Amino acid sequence: MEELLSWRTEAWHPLTVHFPVALLLFATLAKLLAVLLKPQPAAFWHRMGAYLLSAGTAGAWLSIYTGDLADGIVSRQLCDPTVLKSHELAAYNLAYLFTAASVLDLSIMVDWVQRYKRPLSAVMVVLMLVGSGYLAYTGHLGAKLVYEQAGGVQVPLSDCAGF
Repeated sequence: MEELLSWRTEAWHPLTVHFPVALLLFATLAKLLAVLLKPQPAAFWHRMGAYLLSAGTAGAWLSIYTGDLADGIVSRQLCDPTVLKSHELAAYNLAYLFTAASVLDLSIMVDWVQRYKRPLSAVMVVLMLVGSGYLAYTGHLGAKLVYEQAGGVQVPLSDCAGF
């Protein structure tokens, strides 16, 4: 009972990963609406999507950092560590895609880029949609690690001693 969840290094990853998942999915939805709607309501969705995208991208990189911390502990206990490697690679892909979308989003605010705003916004939304696909795939692999291989799960003794 002495070992609390907050002291287990591998427990930081699931604590940091779920918030960016929601932020990035909602950012994708908001930016998609901003591209599809007329200019007046689109400005709101564009601004909201920009905030969600920035926070979600930063959170994605934090999740990769905490995932790297957990990797050294969890990988030794897995039956099939290739799932962990696929999970890690997919996470890097989604982080790079959303980072590229964030850079495009920031570049759209520069004056001389304004005439390319529409096509750049479309490219940004495509990057975010592909990133959302990687996000779903990464989550699927993460769930496989936890629910099929008990990655990062502290399994109690058969007689539940200690509880």
